[in-house]
Amino acid sequence: MTVGGTARALAGSDRIPLRIWIMAARPRTLPAAVAPVLVGTALAGSEDRFRPLAFAAALIGSVFIQIGTNLSNDYSDARRGADTEERLGPVRVTAGGLVPPRKVLVATWLAFGIAVAAGIYLIAIAGWVLLVVGLASIAAGVLYTGGPRPYGYEGLGELFVFGFFGIVAVVGSYYVQVEHLRGLAFTLAVPVGLLAAAILMVNNIRDIDTDRRAGKRTLAVRLGRRRARRVFAAMIYIPFLWTSVVAIASGKPELLLMWLSFLLAPSLVRTVATRTDGPSLNRCLAQAGRLLAAFSVLVSAGLLLS
Repeated sequence: MTVGGTARALAGSDRIPLRIWIMAARPRTLPAAVAPVLVGTALAGSEDRFRPLAFAAALIGSVFIQIGTNLSNDYSDARRGADTEERLGPVRVTAGGLVPPRKVLVATWLAFGIAVAAGIYLIAIAGWVLLVVGLASIAAGVLYTGGPRPYGYEGLGELFVFGFFGIVAVVGSYYVQVEHLRGLAFTLAVPVGLLAAAILMVNNIRDIDTDRRAGKRTLAVRLGRRRARRVFAAMIYIPFLWTSVVAIASGKPELLLMWLSFLLAPSLVRTVATRTDGPSLNRCLAQAGRLLAAFSVLVSAGLLLS
């Protein structure tokens, strides 16, 4: 039986195996959802402010917005014909026939529903401004590859990831703890956002040829492979330089702990710069997630030690 035939046979069952749903959630991307919540909360903790339930709600909301975005992307790309058998990345559950489209759509809104439930608590304790933030985040997730003019098809995906999984998520996680804004929250959001955007950039560099044929004009497609690789390298290296400046300017040398995570960076940049095969770039996708996780944990530790 072919891979496609096996997928269709699995989809014919009413019960979808858990491993298929985990595949659909794309766990390699989830550090982008966890990292900003850790950094924003740690900054509040450095001011001796910590609300455990607010932290839990922010974390649940961020993770399920990411999962909902991934599921929405899976569904929308399949409908638009962007995910084909020529893709170098992991099988997408809708295009691969592993899950019926209707079930993927239901799961998408279930994930967003969980995020909304977490958001209701945050609104109750920190104000209605978080309603606007939450709705904008969900809309950004849906419109990435959905709607009449998906911004992911116009090369704006990395910009939105930087904005929502960097600035919005770090500052928002800080705000729900202390209910005020601070410039340091914005400056620490920049490196987190860049590393989160780098995860998407790996994905788009890997898919550059198939995306071009499908009419999906990601940033990588617009730049071309060589320049996209240079932009990716900048996304990886700038956060370390930026955070070093922040550490000195803010009088928090403990933030320099984040340099320990730099050990993961050179091989990642080198592989993306030299390889085009799917397995190598899929491993880079996971490594970019690990780099973001390690960087953010170390920044958070530095904040709590300062």
